[in-house]
Amino acid sequence: MEQYESERLSAAQIAAMRRSMTNGRGALSRRSLLRASGIGALTVGGTGLLSACGIPPARREAGAEGSTDYSDKEKRLTFSNWTEYMDISEDEKSRPTLQEFTRRTGITVKYTEDINDNVEFFGKIQPQLAAGQDTGRDLINVTDWLAARIIRLGWAQKLDASLLPNAYANLSQQFRSPDWDPGRAYSYPWTGIPTVIAYNIKATGGRKVDSVTQLLDDPRLKGRVSFLTEMRDTVGMTLLDMGKDPVKVTDADYDAALGRLQKAVDRKQIRRFTGNDYTSDLDKGDIAACIAWAGDLIQLQVDNPDIRYTIPAAGYMTATDNLLVPAHARHRKNATRLIDYYYELPVAAKLAAYINYVTPVAGVAPELAKIDPELAKNPLIIPDEAMAAKSHSFRSLDSAEETAYEEKFAKLIGA
Repeated sequence: MEQYESERLSAAQIAAMRRSMTNGRGALSRRSLLRASGIGALTVGGTGLLSACGIPPARREAGAEGSTDYSDKEKRLTFSNWTEYMDISEDEKSRPTLQEFTRRTGITVKYTEDINDNVEFFGKIQPQLAAGQDTGRDLINVTDWLAARIIRLGWAQKLDASLLPNAYANLSQQFRSPDWDPGRAYSYPWTGIPTVIAYNIKATGGRKVDSVTQLLDDPRLKGRVSFLTEMRDTVGMTLLDMGKDPVKVTDADYDAALGRLQKAVDRKQIRRFTGNDYTSDLDKGDIAACIAWAGDLIQLQVDNPDIRYTIPAAGYMTATDNLLVPAHARHRKNATRLIDYYYELPVAAKLAAYINYVTPVAGVAPELAKIDPELAKNPLIIPDEAMAAKSHSFRSLDSAEETAYEEKFAKLIGA
């Protein structure tokens, strides 16, 4: 095994992350954009971090499990999460599920909403992780690509399976074994983030749009189609439409997908590549159909009944946000117990009712129906068996692959 690995980000990777932070998935408030205050994105400070986030060669800390765990003596833990990604009382003075965890276990939770984007947050904790030190956080929630990097570097604590009976039993099949953490030895998902096809049925003249082929080739949609500036979503959906599995993508597959997209750009079939700003164009009908994030659509549909979505027969892409215990965390057992708590069905239902993203907890529908029957029937929150079977993820890329893929994608979208 290599003892050292360079993780310095290339210019192409930094550019891709900047797009994500500015108006892509990294800019999303982790609840739906329209939920509280209209369409908008988080304002992310510290963008200078991007130009300085090269990570020096780092030692793999294989012995992290041997560090001292103070959970039995100190009934507390610190949990870092995204903004608006946890249930809160109507008076906004308490967090009911966290309160119940403390009541039941005696473990107090210092809950901080200090994750605004993956890159910025990693910049906060990387120096301690690289030095083999406690980050001051016992539980963190990061998107799959960053979770993969942290695990690869040996900076995540292997989870004690004996403390995860609910998580092991209730984890949905579609999230059980990502290629970057087979068997979920180091992580458990907090939510799934599906990428689907959305369309404005008024703008399409009453026609359904249910495939990437339609988006790329239907002359009646020419100039009124958008794809996303997130490479894994746009290329992944195109690969699926071509009969290719993104989890097994080769360089030749990738180039073929880009070539197909380029032809649509050249014919002006694709109007533009967007971040989350597609929501406004779709709502107004300026965009008739697009690749979209499912988390946006639940609230768009509340205000506009013309907004529809489809799951292509070829399948759809799903990313995840994931709970990790950092290496050398002071309260590892307490943090692991909190992970397991959120896989209890009533608790998972309360969380899903608040954040409206795909729950990774199987069997939660009856509990969610007690809170909101309509949400319990929404496949964008609880995918049915057929929808779950169509979920795909983009395989993990090493640094060289990611640089090459992002450079080619940037040329395609004109970034």
